[in-house]
Amino acid sequence: MMDRSLMRESARHFKPYYSPDADGALRLDTNTNVLGPNPAAAAALADLSCLDFNQYPDTYSRPLRRKLAGFHGLSEDNFVTGSGSDEIIDILFKTFTDKGDVAVMPHPSYSIYEYFSELHGGVPVKVDLDDGFQLDVEGMLAPDAAIIMIPSPNNPTGNSFRREDLISIIERSDRPVVIDEAYGEYHGDSFIPLVEEYDNLIVTRTFSKAYAMAGLRVGYCACSAAAAEMMTCIRIPYSLNMVSERAAVAALEDQDFITRTVEMTEKNRPMLAKGLEGMGFRCFPSDANFILARSPVDHRGLVDGLKERGILVRDFGHRRLLEGCVRFTVGTEEMNQRLLRACRELIG
Repeated sequence: MMDRSLMRESARHFKPYYSPDADGALRLDTNTNVLGPNPAAAAALADLSCLDFNQYPDTYSRPLRRKLAGFHGLSEDNFVTGSGSDEIIDILFKTFTDKGDVAVMPHPSYSIYEYFSELHGGVPVKVDLDDGFQLDVEGMLAPDAAIIMIPSPNNPTGNSFRREDLISIIERSDRPVVIDEAYGEYHGDSFIPLVEEYDNLIVTRTFSKAYAMAGLRVGYCACSAAAAEMMTCIRIPYSLNMVSERAAVAALEDQDFITRTVEMTEKNRPMLAKGLEGMGFRCFPSDANFILARSPVDHRGLVDGLKERGILVRDFGHRRLLEGCVRFTVGTEEMNQRLLRACRELIG
């Protein structure tokens, strides 16, 4: 009889990850690029006849690492690639934590950190953000941690953390400090240039958000060559397929698309916030392509009502410190107006 007693003990309480039935709905719940698939990646995938699918891809994605090195002004030895930044985070926990080790992370933040910590038998310690959703630096440094995870801009709050606070944590810790820059293109102030200055600094990035390649699952991290070598020993060989790697290399060469994406977001984000606030939402400051807002009506009814109208948004209202909050991806002007009209109907 198959039951949960057969599972790894550390994972028996897990539930499946968020997986709604989209069914043609307007997706304002996953923070993907509302401009559609990356055009350079699409062009690179238009003809794949040059790829020999009978052979394995490069074991550790050397073509992409070389392209990333040129793009960021580092060495290819400073990079580790994977199937989305979630795989990179998994590799980080596999590399730098043992059973029983503490992993420190802010609360609220990306739930995958707690998931991987528990999956590998660790102890996640969540340190509450202050009233302005900024870091408690002393609290983040207080536990005897094997690894410190910090997303900036933070998901789901949207704000970036003070640079001086992040530097303080990096300099005062002798363990890996991971700055997750999944939304880094929207903020612009990256820590990647500092990875050779601080050998405990690891910066993760993804092609799923601004680069509009979520379905191809490409992520990477930048770090010291020593940290990269350790992670490479743990990383599954061939984990990034040659099709996705080809698309990522092409996408890096088209920065005009990234510029257009960021400019569109910076234009439409305040317009969406203003429209929501006019209906009684409390919108929190954002440096990303989404807005976290406290709903003036029951958050569950709002999310369900929007779904009935063909719009998906993310409900965080059940989480501590986020009571009543809903997260909206910033859409095009047309998408935002559709969302606002639906919200008015529900609130009215």
